[in-house]
Amino acid sequence: MLRKSYFYLSNAVIIITPVVLLFFPVAYFDKGESICLSVLLANTKCYACGLTKAVMHFIHFDFQKAFEFNWLSFIVVPMLFALWVKAIYDIQGKRMPGLIGRLSYPKEG
Repeated sequence: MLRKSYFYLSNAVIIITPVVLLFFPVAYFDKGESICLSVLLANTKCYACGLTKAVMHFIHFDFQKAFEFNWLSFIVVPMLFALWVKAIYDIQGKRMPGLIGRLSYPKEG
């Protein structure tokens, strides 16, 4: 029962989160101090610095600003999109077709 509840809750969060983020203004996360530990402790930017801001601009189709914040968003967003589509298939009780489906489900037999 607990496993089934976790399955539905985690997939629902994965599906709903991008939709909710689309309703926020594009510059919603642009202001404020960094909470990155590498910035706070070592005063050094890591590869993930600015990724939340970049993803937010990317999903609002502001690609120039997304690239300025973090160019890795052009790798992360397609991976997140694949995860989002997989969650939609999973919640329907179907297997995702294609390469991602073959890689993400355990082999039978």
